[in-house]
Amino acid sequence: MTVILTGIVHADVPPEQQPEVAHLLSFVRSSPCTINRNGTTHQGEEAAAHIRKKYDYYRDKITTTEQFIEYSASKSTMSGKYYTVHCDGQEPIRTQDWLLQELEEYRNK
Repeated sequence: MTVILTGIVHADVPPEQQPEVAHLLSFVRSSPCTINRNGTTHQGEEAAAHIRKKYDYYRDKITTTEQFIEYSASKSTMSGKYYTVHCDGQEPIRTQDWLLQELEEYRNK
């Protein structure tokens, strides 16, 4: 008799980094800035919901907060175009850069 064992590996952000992901989602949700995805702008709650949806989809590939940003909040998987953030009085920047900057500030607190 042959027994074949298959291991299902579920990756995710490690427990010590999960508060960082929660913070970033909250940061997007409460931000007055808008996120542009493929030419359509989205306010905080809607933008955060989209990022959360992508996070849930790619969770098995994500093992760090930086990868959370890369997979969930950087660019469109359909068009390949980077998401951008538009805040009043500032030049638009890539969402990835905006969130990496916020992550650095969060970690320095």
